[in-house]
Amino acid sequence: MPESYETGGGGGGGGGRRSRGEEHESRSGSDNMDGGGSGDDLDGDDGKPPRKKRYHRHTPQQIQELEALFKECPHPDDKQRLELSRRLCLETRQTQLERHENSILRQENDKLRAENMAIREAMRNPSCTSCGGPAMIGDISLEEQHLRIENARLKDELDRVCALAGKFIGRPVSSMAAPMPNSSLELGVGGPQFHQLLSSSTSPLPLVAPDFGVGISSASSVVPSSRASNNVMGIDHSLERSMYLELALAAMDELVKLAQTNDPLWLRSYEGACEIMNENEYSRVVTPCIGLKPNDYVSEASRESGMVIINSLALVETLMDSNKWAEMFPCMIARTSTTDVISNGMGGTRNGALQLMHAELQVLSPLVPVREVNFLRFCKQLGEGVWAVVDVSVDTIRESPPAFLSCRRLPSGCVVQDMPNGYSKVTWVEHAEYDESVVHELYRPLIRAGIGFGAQRWVAALQRQCECLAILMSSAVPARDHSAITPSGRKSMLKLAQRMTDNFCAGVCASTVYKWNKLCATNVDEDVRVMTRQSVDDPGEPPGIVLSAATSVWLPVSPQRLFDFLHDERLRSEWDILSNGGPMQEMAHISKGQDHGNCVSLLRASAMNDNQSSMLILQETCIDSAGSLVVYAPVDIPAMHVVMNGGDSAYVALLPSGFAIVPDGSSSQGVSETDNCGGNGGRAGGSLLTVAFQILVNSLPTAKLTVESVETVNNLISCTVQKIKAALPLEN
Repeated sequence: MPESYETGGGGGGGGGRRSRGEEHESRSGSDNMDGGGSGDDLDGDDGKPPRKKRYHRHTPQQIQELEALFKECPHPDDKQRLELSRRLCLETRQTQLERHENSILRQENDKLRAENMAIREAMRNPSCTSCGGPAMIGDISLEEQHLRIENARLKDELDRVCALAGKFIGRPVSSMAAPMPNSSLELGVGGPQFHQLLSSSTSPLPLVAPDFGVGISSASSVVPSSRASNNVMGIDHSLERSMYLELALAAMDELVKLAQTNDPLWLRSYEGACEIMNENEYSRVVTPCIGLKPNDYVSEASRESGMVIINSLALVETLMDSNKWAEMFPCMIARTSTTDVISNGMGGTRNGALQLMHAELQVLSPLVPVREVNFLRFCKQLGEGVWAVVDVSVDTIRESPPAFLSCRRLPSGCVVQDMPNGYSKVTWVEHAEYDESVVHELYRPLIRAGIGFGAQRWVAALQRQCECLAILMSSAVPARDHSAITPSGRKSMLKLAQRMTDNFCAGVCASTVYKWNKLCATNVDEDVRVMTRQSVDDPGEPPGIVLSAATSVWLPVSPQRLFDFLHDERLRSEWDILSNGGPMQEMAHISKGQDHGNCVSLLRASAMNDNQSSMLILQETCIDSAGSLVVYAPVDIPAMHVVMNGGDSAYVALLPSGFAIVPDGSSSQGVSETDNCGGNGGRAGGSLLTVAFQILVNSLPTAKLTVESVETVNNLISCTVQKIKAALPLEN
């Protein structure tokens, strides 16, 4: 028989002749064979037995090229497959044959897996075949010894998975327990995808081939390429979630450690001051769970403890609900959302709840950019009446992290313990790394001291808000409140005041709540930020062009004294042009806390003459150990009568203005002089005062902004700051 021809395969021996080149086209790119086209072919007509298949594997370079292309395009079309085959010297006709062979090999793989499990069970208690007793090592074949080693390795891997799941759910998990379908964890832990994921990285069973139509062979097994894309997508999803789980567990361990460890990890500048982290000690005792600090970043870390009038379950539920979280910290959270719920918890509780969240955190100053963070939030019950909630940034472990990150949230959160009197003891830890170059020099000491975004501010805001909720739920009316306001009227006024304060914060910090357009005007002061937006079809605002102007200045006055001056209606004429040069009268008062500075008031300005009607001003003031706020807005008298009688406050149009006050951070890290960081006492050092106005400059939304309007607002800010400086005697 000529060497250039062989008997073609197919149905026995009579299928005709073809060249070796044609025969070669039918061979698999991963399993090229010497001999006939199938296992039943004869070598010519001499009746010799079929020749054994000899497999030729892909080269490492071919495998690398295939994997690289799969990452870019999991489902290549015919043109891409043709180009890939040409570049890697593979045959295009291998596609269908390869899929068939992969299917056969997958069945063989499943059979071997079943045999492996059976042998694993049998080898748990090996016995001698002659006496029935335990087998000695010398009685075990070499193959069985290898199986024992492999099974021991697989058992260690399974134990690791069970330990991971046990840490997550807070109780031991048996390594022999069968995975529960539709588990409330919904994390794949204990499920087939998760076990397949973990075993594929270290065990030869199984290897998933990308769906290129040209299979990738393995020395042990192959998953059919027709199913590969679905399997890979499942494994990618499981891989991402398993990474989130491991990160959440590591972050929780770090949070609990930071909450329980004292000196020398946490230091106080003096008795009663809030705690600042010793970075050197932290580096020694803690391994970072999200990698090393980026170059040019600085760290801020603080810890605060306090008693809060809320139980642990209610607080945990608030923290795990993005809407309730934003309502609890209205001046700190500009915007937040839950982007993915990985687990809702177990047994009807939040134990084990894990979710991805996005938030915009703010300091009320145009000189401090809003911090946008994407993070995991993980909740775990540590004991009876003891819970922990931890946050940790995920941008660094995502496949496509943002191009620019100005902040990383290291494990931060709180440990909450129920107290017998209905209160909870809250230990809060805040730890972040950020780009300090984006922060104005005036605010850098404040941020570094952990006052701007630190634990003290979170605890103080939580205490103040919970105290307000407790007062509102009480049937007793505080002595200072006006009894003429009905309960429904109190609720409507508070709702209106909250909307006013939220809009004020959005205007100061330029969060994405509104679509602001920043102006680069040459006729305004350097540190004054001017922005505009259109107000259209919003019943809570007058229609037209809204102009917002804000600036921050340092004053050599204590924050407490500055707040007392600004919120006193009797002294308002010294700085407010709306007062018409005379004192204002408080028409209504609703307390929001034990400190009389936490309240909502309705003020009336005196008329300048008999022809002018008096004006009403809605004002909200709040103060805690981290700072204070005075926000106000002129309101329509008939509309406020409706609100005070319990009417809908959504149709009251207003534009807010006001002040935000914080310590300058230069005196003993800017912490409080009171015995407890949760107090409201005075502070040493100066204050950082933010002044902001929102003004309707034109009632037509399509109108052009004039230079005169910008100059008017700029002059208003400058004049107000100068009046405040003149009215307050300077302090040393």
